[in-house]
Amino acid sequence: MSKPSRRARRRAYHSGLWGERLAAFLLMLKGYRILHWRYRTGAGEIDLVVRRGENLVFVEVKSRKGGASAEAVHPAQAARLVRAGLAFLAKNQRLSHLNVRFDVILTGGLTIPHHIKSAWVADSEGKTAVF
Repeated sequence: MSKPSRRARRRAYHSGLWGERLAAFLLMLKGYRILHWRYRTGAGEIDLVVRRGENLVFVEVKSRKGGASAEAVHPAQAARLVRAGLAFLAKNQRLSHLNVRFDVILTGGLTIPHHIKSAWVADSEGKTAVF
């Protein structure tokens, strides 16, 4: 498989930014408060960290043309987000009493974004199970 061109990578980057903005807007309409956008940890980046009531949600946003977003979510990505979420909680202990959830929002093409709540769960050791 050949390496994507600089132009293709730039287009994908901007498409991802647009998808994150769209996801943030959707979540705000649903009553979530955006705490962090593109939060970076040593374990990886969390696209969105949001809160609604007693729920703290780490959100992975996937933007792909043609509705292929769901195929972009895989167990390795879930494990990365869980590790990043644990790193976030270690630095933000005031939020550790909240219920933690890992969601995915699929965007792309002309379709309405699809919000998948509790896309996977993590056990106390940080191991994941994808649904």
